Amino acid sequence: MSKIKGVIFDWAGTTVDYGCFAPVEAFKEAFALIGINLTYDEIRAPMGMMKIEHIEAILNMPRVRQLFHDIHGRYHDEIDVKTVYTIFEQKLFDCLENHTLLKPYVLETVDYLRSNGIKIGSTTGYTDLMMQVVIENANRQGYYPDSYISPDDTNFVGRPYPDMIYKNMEYLKLSDPTEIIKVGDTLSDIMEGKNAGVISIGVLEGSSLVGLNADEYESLMEEERNAVLEKAKLEYKNAGADYVILNLDELPKLITQLG
Repeated sequence: MSKIKGVIFDWAGTTVDYGCFAPVEAFKEAFALIGINLTYDEIRAPMGMMKIEHIEAILNMPRVRQLFHDIHGRYHDEIDVKTVYTIFEQKLFDCLENHTLLKPYVLETVDYLRSNGIKIGSTTGYTDLMMQVVIENANRQGYYPDSYISPDDTNFVGRPYPDMIYKNMEYLKLSDPTEIIKVGDTLSDIMEGKNAGVISIGVLEGSSLVGLNADEYESLMEEERNAVLEKAKLEYKNAGADYVILNLDELPKLITQLG
């Protein structure tokens, strides 16, 4: 019997939405409407956090903070954060349906976990309302974790805090964090896992950290691809990741190695 009793997956960029593009598009459009053109690096840096906290993090970036001041004649406040979030939320719902395709190897990995009696949980930076769209589409494709927890379930405490993982443990009746794996595609995922004391794993292909869609990734020359993957791997490791896997196809083998 496996030492591992539970695996807690992230959603966008980990099990669905190759490259994690739904929130990226929505953030870019929302900020453009207040006169700020974000870079993709700026958008992705806080990825994995609660979305309203993600927006606040972007607004606090030195370049963005100064640009907001230059445009509006003042620095942003809490009302501005909420205003951008309202725009973001609408933009996300406009595109979310189109970004719920399962990533490669999800179903095969789930079959392995279930056949070995390993429970499947999930955490997210999305709200429950956003997750309804994602879950319905994932279910239609055959993916349905045993539990899914959003910040709505933790009094709006999101990553990097461990509360959503603890809530999964409670729901799944898992008590030992050393027997649990958290898999995600952002640095916030890794920090969430480390703060919960679980085994934290970063996934490379199709991740927000790599930030490429499937066509862009496949079109890379081998040398370019290796460089991109090594950079992301180092970032995961620096954030405290216990392991880094290329894709979910490598997860069963890793679980076997863990005993």
